[in-house]
Amino acid sequence: MLLDVRSLDVHYGRVHAVRGVSLQVGRGEIVAVLGANGAGKSSFLRALLGIERIAGGTIIFDGVNLTGVLASRRVQAGLALVPEGRRIVRSLTVHENLLMGAFNRRDTACIPDEVEALYIRFPNLAARRHHPAAVLSGGEQQMLAIGRALLAAPKLMMLDEPSLGLSPRLTAEVFAHIAELNRARGLTILLVEQNTTRALDIAGRAYVFELGRVVCAGPPQQVLADGRLLDAYLGQDAAARTSVGAQLARQ
Repeated sequence: MLLDVRSLDVHYGRVHAVRGVSLQVGRGEIVAVLGANGAGKSSFLRALLGIERIAGGTIIFDGVNLTGVLASRRVQAGLALVPEGRRIVRSLTVHENLLMGAFNRRDTACIPDEVEALYIRFPNLAARRHHPAAVLSGGEQQMLAIGRALLAAPKLMMLDEPSLGLSPRLTAEVFAHIAELNRARGLTILLVEQNTTRALDIAGRAYVFELGRVVCAGPPQQVLADGRLLDAYLGQDAAARTSVGAQLARQ
């Protein structure tokens, strides 16, 4: 088990954003975290990275207890977050944004080759490497955010709403890259996503959050079979649920 989270709690004043969440991610898995806005999904990822204080619980990563450890140490241990909204630095060049991902690494001799490999993977970024990141489209910005996280040499990449603000075509492209990173590199991925169809297409397991709690967990077919949960927490009607199930059946 690469990640083992036990009874995690996060508070914002009187708001109990994450309530006793336990979650596991095995090496090489893609695990999706699903739920409506305000369900505590982003707070959960931020707590894992150490940029949100926790009120209780433990975080075991790669056999080491990271509870209370600084965020920089968690990044060094192999956790990386692609945040909601990308959070690129628009005034810096594409190349400078990528290099920010490697700021915490000690094996600096490897970084130039890894950057060139990223340019091969994302040719649109290569074509704009010396341009300000502000010129990138939304999809290109998402690729840049993923590339920046890859340069942290993660064992686990966490992605927070990677399809946010993207067209269906660009969403499909981003998810194809995520699946390929898992397949080709064996990269373990924890994916928070509102687009349940896309998330369940590539995930091996999913957790459903409601008001900070895990209310359902299991493989995609099991989650989809619980129509009451999908209706209540994901906003799926019967027709949409049938469409998602049909897509999974065709895989």
